[in-house]
Amino acid sequence: MNNKEFSQKLETRTKEFAKSIIKLSASLEKSSENNVIKNQVTKSGTSIGANYREANRSRSRADFTNKIKICESEANETVYWLEIISEMNLVKLEIIRPILMEAREILAIFTTISKNVKLKAF
Repeated sequence: MNNKEFSQKLETRTKEFAKSIIKLSASLEKSSENNVIKNQVTKSGTSIGANYREANRSRSRADFTNKIKICESEANETVYWLEIISEMNLVKLEIIRPILMEAREILAIFTTISKNVKLKAF
């Protein structure tokens, strides 16, 4: 798979992930505490794909690197909030488990991209 194909697949994957985060957020019970979690996981989980799309249209290597680091950071934050949701049993395990697994895979992908961009920069 070439870089363009990889980029397109990852854009699609992160968009699908964003949709799963939105559905998950909508399923959380309404309470002031859950609203904080809902807002945080929705912001970070949907930001990954948006920033990756921007990275693919970046104007420079530095801009690309910066956007990828943001993707990595947002993915890490999303994993955190999903762990909170899971550990507090706010949704059924069979619902949260695949979303958390996908979040961890996406984090690993962006961590790898980030490391490779650094290596190529030197």
